[in-house]
Amino acid sequence: MEVVVASANRGKLKEIEAFLGFKVIAFKDLTGDLEIEENGSTFAQNALIKARAIYDLIDKDRYIVISDDSGISVDALGGEPNIYSARYAGVGASDKENLLKVVDKLNRLGLKESKAHYTAAIAIVSKWGEYVVHGWMHGKVINTPRGSNGFGYDPIFIPEGFDKTLGELEDKVKIGLSHRSKALNLAKPVIEMLKEKR
Repeated sequence: MEVVVASANRGKLKEIEAFLGFKVIAFKDLTGDLEIEENGSTFAQNALIKARAIYDLIDKDRYIVISDDSGISVDALGGEPNIYSARYAGVGASDKENLLKVVDKLNRLGLKESKAHYTAAIAIVSKWGEYVVHGWMHGKVINTPRGSNGFGYDPIFIPEGFDKTLGELEDKVKIGLSHRSKALNLAKPVIEMLKEKR
């Protein structure tokens, strides 16, 4: 069985390959471009929506599909942006626009920081069933972006036990802390088991 990843992001594909230790296939290589509406109310539901949509279009005897959905939740903002992390400042918003909306909301509340956490849900869809695992990274957000490493909300998120933002930390440190890495760590034995099935 081969593993198809429900992502067109080459950086994410490389990260997943490195973590799993084997080559994966980008869904676009099998299906072409697809617009999948993620209309779930949780990270797990959205990950499953993506994985199922692709699985429905491919050879079920040959492939397993994995998909992830992730985002940040800020306590002082009632858990926002949560599943809307990628479009918090509107559909098509840039990473910087999304980040600045969080900063603006903290400033309006008169806060310099707030507890926050990242969530990653990884869905696995195969002819032997569906599985979902989660990983989390806890810490806090600050109202002053620092560092240019990474993407998304990294310049305002400081992981627990650190005094630097993800935007300031080296990649090898971040990988060890990452919510996605934690979820992949749980997904890996499931994927390996399914790959061996016939």
